[in-house]
Amino acid sequence: MVDMQQVYTDFSGLAALRARAREDQGAALDQVARQFESLFLQMMLKSMRDASFGGGLMDSKQSEMYRDMFDKQIAMDMSQGEGIGLADVLKQQLGTGISMAHSDLAPEDYLGMPIVAQPKASTGAPPSEAPAVLDGSPEAFLDKLWPAAEEAAAKLQLAPEALLAQAALETGWGRHVMRHHGGDSSHNLFGIKADSRWQGEKVRVSTLEYRDGVALKTRANFRAYSSFEDSFSDYVDFVQRNPRYGDALEKTQDAKAYFGALQQAGYATDPAYSEKIQRILDSEPMRRLRQTAAEDATAI
Repeated sequence: MVDMQQVYTDFSGLAALRARAREDQGAALDQVARQFESLFLQMMLKSMRDASFGGGLMDSKQSEMYRDMFDKQIAMDMSQGEGIGLADVLKQQLGTGISMAHSDLAPEDYLGMPIVAQPKASTGAPPSEAPAVLDGSPEAFLDKLWPAAEEAAAKLQLAPEALLAQAALETGWGRHVMRHHGGDSSHNLFGIKADSRWQGEKVRVSTLEYRDGVALKTRANFRAYSSFEDSFSDYVDFVQRNPRYGDALEKTQDAKAYFGALQQAGYATDPAYSEKIQRILDSEPMRRLRQTAAEDATAI
């Protein structure tokens, strides 16, 4: 059976690809990369045709049309085989980009998160923290960061799971914590940038920001810490010292109201920032966390 996504005349291929993305994002990424490579190959073939010394005696408008169709199908077939390597490069670039670690959120929900490329293998000393410590697993993320979140949240009179939900959104459950070029973790859990007031370590990465409702890719400096505990501590200091977050700090008894006020004050440029955090708070891992915390409190 012919895969109609491999036939360039099939106009339903896009709809099929979108449906596949909902079921298997990895496979959809492979298809998108291969289709982009096929478009690139089509352009190459067209340029080669245009650079020729002219057509043959039997050439006509009709023959040129069928030749173009033939070239496009060749490009599709080449991209579905070994190709020229462009699809692999695209998959590597896109596959380590915006976090999609949480199945409850659609890919577009993560616009606004830092784009963190995987560090290249190094022959030098290993990073101070192995990347596998926080690999996108909600359970591992919550288990490791709960003590620090509980301590920081107490200072804000905010529920610990609220801070963890915000950190989960910013980092894709820890999988996309920003890293230095050498591979060491920045331990930045809250996407706090390093402006002129910051005198500590920095990490420079690509990020998506919303301007007038449009997501644009840019590069920026973010704060770097020696530990996740320092990240929680600096977050508390950051919101408490900044006057524009005063209204949010008066609403910490209600996580939804707190993050809504935080967004209104300009903490994040994503217009759906607080909504996404709420969706994480309502997710199954968070429900299990609250249940466990309640059982522990009862046992005490």
